[in-house]
Amino acid sequence: MTDRPAHLPERLAWLSDLNAAQHLTEGLLTGKEDVPAIALNKSAERLPGDEARTELAPVRDLVDDAMRMCSDGRPTQADAWLAPRLHATLRLSRREAADRRLWNYLALGVAPDYVVWRHMPEPKQDGKLPSVAASRFRGAHYTQAFARLWWAAELFRNGPDYGPAVVACSHQDMLNTALRLDAIDHRPTAQAMVRLIERGTVRIGREINALAGVVNTSAATLMYDVIAPDVEKGAAPLQYWIEAAESAGVTSRTLLPEGPEEVPAPEQSVDRLVDYFSELFQDAPVRGRPFPEAQLDRFEGVSLDKKEIS
Repeated sequence: MTDRPAHLPERLAWLSDLNAAQHLTEGLLTGKEDVPAIALNKSAERLPGDEARTELAPVRDLVDDAMRMCSDGRPTQADAWLAPRLHATLRLSRREAADRRLWNYLALGVAPDYVVWRHMPEPKQDGKLPSVAASRFRGAHYTQAFARLWWAAELFRNGPDYGPAVVACSHQDMLNTALRLDAIDHRPTAQAMVRLIERGTVRIGREINALAGVVNTSAATLMYDVIAPDVEKGAAPLQYWIEAAESAGVTSRTLLPEGPEEVPAPEQSVDRLVDYFSELFQDAPVRGRPFPEAQLDRFEGVSLDKKEIS
């Protein structure tokens, strides 16, 4: 199985898509080869500055602990633990997090062994070697191994509270389906979807996919920020939180960290969408659940289910 890089520099870096692609060999994707760490770092560009948040070791230590804690269970269980801690350790702005070069480097230069461990599918019956999708190393924010965790923590946290993000990351279909929705950028929408999971209204993967489908379809005709307005977060709390990384120390392994001291999503707006989404879900087409034929045209074109991605 792919091992941790033999060479780990002191600082994180950027790795371009082009340079990343050169290391996405069949041997790596099947877990049979390691990444040539020295050669990779020669093509990487070190992050500017000497801030604490650019140190490589804290991220690598988090990954090691995540794999160790879940060594006796399913690798998917690492997501809910790692997501908030990765977010609190890196302390990025959204602009910084939108740069794919950082996630390329984390996946290939810092923890390719984690990506293989976490995303290697089960062996196939046809005898072919299982292979990690290349998009787990270099891909969209909702697919790439580390970007998906950071963005899930960012979009589902409620102000400084990562609790809702833990709930979201505990369900693979929230990561595989809901994280793709533009509507999730509206905080009351994200919190309302999590509340429905917490209340047991939505429980299993096919129900989460159905909920995501109707939320997305309804967003095309109804502006959620009008019926359930959010509040301005302001830039100061985020900037203070980023600067506080210099004295924050090691992220706790037992207690949830705290995010930026931003104002949480308005409860009235979240409650309004919880009620609205609950009504939508009652009529949503869920595979295996009886569905009124009269309602079929209402959800025409809505994806009912998505195959779980390893």
